[in-house]
Amino acid sequence: MILFAECLIGIILFTAIVVPMSLKDPIGVISDYPPAIRKRCIELGLAEDRKKRFSAKDIIRKTVAIIVLVALAVFVMLKVNHAETFLQGFGYSMIIWLAITWFDALVLDCIWFCHSKRMRIPGTEDMKEYKDYMFHIKQSCIGTLIGLPACALIGVLVMLFAR
Repeated sequence: MILFAECLIGIILFTAIVVPMSLKDPIGVISDYPPAIRKRCIELGLAEDRKKRFSAKDIIRKTVAIIVLVALAVFVMLKVNHAETFLQGFGYSMIIWLAITWFDALVLDCIWFCHSKRMRIPGTEDMKEYKDYMFHIKQSCIGTLIGLPACALIGVLVMLFAR
């Protein structure tokens, strides 16, 4: 039951951060849009042309978020879940990571983003890529893989600090 509550809290916090940021400035999260939409935004002069999908600022922001989340997860694994082993720390954190990642893909991306008029960027409203469900599923698979080393680190830190 604790793990379910942690998944739910993670989903709520993630949604509370992502949705307002996305609604406030869709161009600010353009790196999360399908490639064809990003390309059109560049052609329209709404976004800058980058050689890389994510800017240094995006990478720094995401890295800081991962560090904070790892520290928080280790604390929760030790104090709430009473995890003592690598497998417990890794397993619990991976379940929470998967819950958030797949909620993001299925609910926020495939349901909300793909169908919300508020997420349409002016000049791109006609693009079929707004309903590119496979783009979001593939990104979620990548997100799942990104979670593996983060959760492994959580497992190692749980193992070290539980003693």
